[in-house]
Amino acid sequence: MRMTGVLLAGVLAATMAAGGVAVEVPVGAAGVFPVTDFGAKADGKTDNTAAFQAAIDRAAVEGGVVWVPPGKWLVAGSLQVKAGVALSGANQAPASIEPLTGTVILATGGRDNEQAPALFEITGNASTVRGLTVFYPDQKPRDIHPYPWTCHLAAFDNTVENVTLINSYNGIGVGPQPNVRHRIRSVVGCVLRRGLVVDATTDIGRVENVQWHCHWWSAASIGGEWEPVFNYMVEHLEAFVFGRTDWEYVTNTFVFPTNIGYRFIKTKAGACNGQFSGIGADAAQTCVQVDEIQYMGLLITNGQFVAFTGKRPVELVVSPTCTGQVRLVNCAFWGPASYNALLQGKSFVGLSDCFFSGRNEEAEKADHPLLVAESGKVQVTGCSFGDGGTALRLGPGVEHAIVIGNNGKGGVKIVNEAGEKAVVRENEPVL
Repeated sequence: MRMTGVLLAGVLAATMAAGGVAVEVPVGAAGVFPVTDFGAKADGKTDNTAAFQAAIDRAAVEGGVVWVPPGKWLVAGSLQVKAGVALSGANQAPASIEPLTGTVILATGGRDNEQAPALFEITGNASTVRGLTVFYPDQKPRDIHPYPWTCHLAAFDNTVENVTLINSYNGIGVGPQPNVRHRIRSVVGCVLRRGLVVDATTDIGRVENVQWHCHWWSAASIGGEWEPVFNYMVEHLEAFVFGRTDWEYVTNTFVFPTNIGYRFIKTKAGACNGQFSGIGADAAQTCVQVDEIQYMGLLITNGQFVAFTGKRPVELVVSPTCTGQVRLVNCAFWGPASYNALLQGKSFVGLSDCFFSGRNEEAEKADHPLLVAESGKVQVTGCSFGDGGTALRLGPGVEHAIVIGNNGKGGVKIVNEAGEKAVVRENEPVL
């Protein structure tokens, strides 16, 4: 007999969406363990850490679902989500700004200690957290304090989905312990210092439909304020950070606002290679910063990047430390920014079918080029430059450049200091 979220034959079935497919959690059936059976209370006052952990421990014996009904559940400590266990709330999709309803976890542990255990230590193989909202009631928009990760993932095949983070300081951390095939999908919210950090992944992680935005903590009903939260994120947030990860696939992600939208770094475990499609960053100081990448490289397609905050807003920075390959295709860059792109690494950088525009007032007066290549090997093909003034500067440190078939507003003005190291042809002439 199929159960669809109603009381049927004395068994309550809670239906949740996972990856677009309905997943039934029949409360009362074998393998489903309601936290209320272990003494948990949704009164917003009782610390439910021990009750939740007892339910998780019981479910871990053979694998199963720990069911958290709608309500406000205070958790003052850390929960170890063990192998084969799904900690499941009632939210079938990420929540809106308000009302604060559904399955809500009120987290208070680890204040002022980023190194404390995460709220959810998702470190057993095939463990899951889904269908809930997390709110830190002691965090205040004009008095922001550090907290540890809301979710920490390690091991194999772990999942976070349909989760809303109202005001997490550190959102989701993957690694630095070894992990494989993480799945992070349909996660939204306001994150303050780090949104998602991925490291030590040796086989194909997936990140899908993740959005960070200050408005999740803007509602007065939950003590939020737009302006101080916006300003804090601009000064402090690194929204998506990727260290070592092999074949990472990232689709449909976004952040507003941020200090750095997407940052690629090298850790003790190594650097990233991956495919990123349909990604965006707005109100950024730096939208994409590539400090290092694996030699085979980074592929970004269909991105939209807008930088206009801070002293020197830039959409794309390839740092002097970068030696791997960076390719961007069909991406749009606009400001008002100081520069659209600064290429400073010893790497291969390819930009094709992209749109560049949007100088701020200072850049307009100084005629900053929209795109600056100072070193490495560069290809700029089939792009459009939407502003008048200098489109591209090739510095004397460029090893080789191919600049072919571009057009722009009033033509494509190119400053070529690389001389014969640059192949420059078939670009729209300057009027």
